[in-house]
Amino acid sequence: MIPTAFDYHAPTSLPDALALLGRYGEDAKLLAGGHSLLPMMKLRFAEPAHLIDLGRIPDLRGIAQVGDTIHIGAMTTENDLVWSRLLADKVPLLVEGARLISDPQVRYKGTIGGDISHGDPGNDHPALMLALGASFVLKGPGGERTVPADGFFLGMYSTLLDPLEILTRIEVPVPAAGSGWAYEKLKRKIGDFATAAAAVQLRMQGGKVASVSIALTNLAATPLKATAAEAWLAGKPLDEAALAEAARLAMEICDPVPDQRGNADYKRAMAGEMTRRALLKAQSRAV
Repeated sequence: MIPTAFDYHAPTSLPDALALLGRYGEDAKLLAGGHSLLPMMKLRFAEPAHLIDLGRIPDLRGIAQVGDTIHIGAMTTENDLVWSRLLADKVPLLVEGARLISDPQVRYKGTIGGDISHGDPGNDHPALMLALGASFVLKGPGGERTVPADGFFLGMYSTLLDPLEILTRIEVPVPAAGSGWAYEKLKRKIGDFATAAAAVQLRMQGGKVASVSIALTNLAATPLKATAAEAWLAGKPLDEAALAEAARLAMEICDPVPDQRGNADYKRAMAGEMTRRALLKAQSRAV
């Protein structure tokens, strides 16, 4: 189908983008990579009268270290994440996750901010952000605010982002030296959303779990933080008994929707298996 008529705007600064958003309000939509919005417009599920393209705002791109935090502009592409030497050195979990997003054509245009702002539990970055303890910088008419990833995702396509705000930056704490990481993603084919996926950031000490963060993709209306599994593993060796219980606790919080990728029981079982695999891979990388 063909989208309804709309006016196209391409601001070159963040203040200009915010002014346009304030002027047109609910009649406007922000365009990042476009992989979610444009198909919805073609199907006329979304019919904005004004489209505000953020692609020409240089301040919304880039990856830099500021103290012990990595700052990532919201319009930074997946491909930029994949080939970032800074991320490969400091936050390799993000690189691993970005490599598993769709295919190269999508990664050249898709952006981390668009992925997060859309609030789709099938997207990969939300769970990665939870596992890494990231925060999001939002800017609107009332100024700038920073909110943690944990609590940002409210439901299917619903987040804390106000309609008049723009996600400008993602802030990711640099994991402790020697940490292990893994993103285990089960999908039917290249380019598909996850049937189930688990992101893990892990630190071992003396053969036992010193700290661990576990987050799950596409297993409920929002990405899930497996806090009970994390608490169970604290201070324990990653033996088979600990892994089995962590997987069980991760499965317990899942509420997947049956679809062409499998029924709820299958997806729940795969959540446990992806959690187990991610923990083992993260352990193998921890030093």
